[in-house]
Amino acid sequence: MTATSAQGTDKGIGIAVLCAVVAALGAMVMFVGAPDVTAAWGFAAAMVFGVLSVVGAHAYGA
Repeated sequence: MTATSAQGTDKGIGIAVLCAVVAALGAMVMFVGAPDVTAAWGFAAAMVFGVLSVVGAHAYGA
């Protein structure tokens, strides 16, 4: 007898956590490079990877 079961993966959570960590690093770069263009790149990285963490969680149904 074969039992079927639907097992999901933790890929959504993994992608969300990875992107959140990179977003936090971008926020730290933004804080360290405050009056420079580096701060702008840090902010851009924080925003992009913050959005990607939400998208990753939703795309894989976490």
